[in-house]
Amino acid sequence: MMKNQATKLLTLAALGITSAGTAAFADGHGSKSEIDELRARVEALEAGGGDLSFGGTSVDIYGYLKADFFYENDFAQGDTAFVNNIGEPANAISGDFGATARQTRLGFRTSTPSALGDVKGKLELDLFGSGGTAELRLRHASIDIGGTWLIGQDWTNFMPISHYPTSVEFNGPVGITFARVPQIRYTTSFDNVSLSASIEENNAASEDPVFTAAAAYNGEGWGARIAGLTGTVQSGGSNIDQTGITVSGTVSPWAGGTFTATYVYGEALGPLMIGGGAAAVGGQANDVEGYTVEFRQSVNDKLSVGIAYGREEYDLPTSTGTLSFDELETVHLNAFYSLTDDLTIGAEYFYGERNDTITGRSFDDDRIQISAQLNF
Repeated sequence: MMKNQATKLLTLAALGITSAGTAAFADGHGSKSEIDELRARVEALEAGGGDLSFGGTSVDIYGYLKADFFYENDFAQGDTAFVNNIGEPANAISGDFGATARQTRLGFRTSTPSALGDVKGKLELDLFGSGGTAELRLRHASIDIGGTWLIGQDWTNFMPISHYPTSVEFNGPVGITFARVPQIRYTTSFDNVSLSASIEENNAASEDPVFTAAAAYNGEGWGARIAGLTGTVQSGGSNIDQTGITVSGTVSPWAGGTFTATYVYGEALGPLMIGGGAAAVGGQANDVEGYTVEFRQSVNDKLSVGIAYGREEYDLPTSTGTLSFDELETVHLNAFYSLTDDLTIGAEYFYGERNDTITGRSFDDDRIQISAQLNF
């Protein structure tokens, strides 16, 4: 299936280059022989000549096309269920329908044998441009050397990506860390244990790098992970300590059923959290505590259902527009049905709540969302 999809994409690329003609190669860096070579590769793939390959490098093209349709009741949150928008007077509505295809994603994986082991590359893009635009945005751009060294932009080592809850909308529940950052990471594994450490670009304003370390165990029917982070953030012209710990795990007590939980605690971690609270307020580090819990059940080989709850609590309020918050809560109730091996329909009910315990102001909203996703 992957080979067929790669052939289609490469065919489209060849047609695009051919149709561009003289304009595409006017800079002198291209030639008719290059177009002929690309056509030859397409013909070899269509004839079943093997995987897509450039010299000694194999290339895997992957991604998905995704269309989302949603209806919001009281506050416009945007293409994602962004709970921070709830309560803001500028976002007040009386029912609103929206649709987007911006979550559509395209990625390339490469693998090249070498004396250092397989050197792998990953380039992944989506269409979540800034300001609600559908523009290509970089997600991942990394080099993996022998499964030991990772260099480039990838998920922060502090984030428990293997225990991230599943949702139809893009963000997922609050209460968990979420960031892709440039980094250098070292990983070593033995038996069912994986140990990793990294030096990373800070996701908040900082002149210093972030240092992380993590340990994970994946056994039969369960897994667990713990990660730590230390760094500094800038606030009011001075540096403030940034520290944190994340603990996460999953267990499958019966066939098709899975419980997953994450917990994070630290100081000045707001920019790493889904809720996006302030790292510091008035020159003081803003402590945060967050957690998520999720239960998923596969009903059969086509249908799965799940519910996830998330919560973030900050010591100091974060101002957004005319309001502020120090507590966020979300609930995601969803179902996914596979029409084919590659085409999935999703449906989700979302509830979000935003609180300011100092002023006693509380706002909530809900939305319904459906999606269609075609993987390739």
